[in-house]
Amino acid sequence: MTSDRHAERLMGKLLRAIQLSLEATEASREAVQEILKRGADTGIFFLNGRGGAEPDGFELTEQDRDFLRSLSIRPDRRG
Repeated sequence: MTSDRHAERLMGKLLRAIQLSLEATEASREAVQEILKRGADTGIFFLNGRGGAEPDGFELTEQDRDFLRSLSIRPDRRG
């Protein structure tokens, strides 16, 4: 396989992965909006399992915030 064919195959794989990610984000957004429309609330909770020490808090990265906003989820300011 030539280098160009290999690069084209990898680019195709990357484009498929991006498309699947975008479709999953859209499906998640639609599900969250349907839940909100029906009067329920949504949230994502991260728990420290397996007997670990309680964390003092956590920092959301800008990428975390962008992802949550794409799903119409507002981060809890206490985190």
